[in-house]
Amino acid sequence: MKRVAVIGATGTIGRAVIAELVASGVDDVVAVSRTVEASSVPEGVRAVQADLMAPATLDKALRDVDAVFLVWTAPGDAAPAAVDRIARSVKRLVFLSAPHKTPHPFFQQTNPMAVLMARVEALIEASTIEWTILRPGMFAGNALAWWAPQIRRGNVVRWPFGAAASAPIDERDIAAVAVRVHREGGHGGRDYVLTGPESLTQAEQVGLIGEALGRNIEFEEISPDEARSELSFPPAALNMLLKAWSASVGLPAFVTSDVAEITGRRPRTYREWSVDHAHAFR
Repeated sequence: MKRVAVIGATGTIGRAVIAELVASGVDDVVAVSRTVEASSVPEGVRAVQADLMAPATLDKALRDVDAVFLVWTAPGDAAPAAVDRIARSVKRLVFLSAPHKTPHPFFQQTNPMAVLMARVEALIEASTIEWTILRPGMFAGNALAWWAPQIRRGNVVRWPFGAAASAPIDERDIAAVAVRVHREGGHGGRDYVLTGPESLTQAEQVGLIGEALGRNIEFEEISPDEARSELSFPPAALNMLLKAWSASVGLPAFVTSDVAEITGRRPRTYREWSVDHAHAFR
């Protein structure tokens, strides 16, 4: 593998994939986004500004590139031209999607993002490029936006559906899978659902963050209506999450072994993630 371009390089997963590529010894990494600057990427990584909505801008980023890791960050209407440009320029593509095909109630709620991901996937699968699709479940890092502000203010998290379970995945494990898939053969045409190693309710997740901080964090259950008035979510996203959490109460989360099978090591636990990110909750 000579050169890998990461499209969507400034987001959480894009940054993690770049760090993993560099750590694994890939010498030629290109960070691609509309706003990326050389000062924001690791030393030796080439930063190229390009826009999925203007496919011609991708040409410079894709020149002499062997493989692409793609985080889709544009409206669906841009997908046909952008996917065609990528497919004509490189040999391999790893696409970050979502587990919308997973037969678990949590992932089967009406979700505009899932519709968008399915549209991009169909274009990729119909192209001539060798593709692999990664479908991570809930990100462990969601807690940074969801619960960290409340935990920094005190010892109570007010949140709905404390009994709803998920299997949060450490974003570094998503990156590790992406890089292994890029470096190895045998992953073409494959579709992987990536999760953390254990099913945990939202209340249990908050408790583990408290343990990492050496504090007792109380989970205070609130109703969906209270959530709509108290939580800073776009209404459509919050309603989708409320339906997903409600549908999954009393059920264990969907857990896969794909991270371990691909990387050769177990995925990080939520306890480990909480210890590593404790500073963000203080």
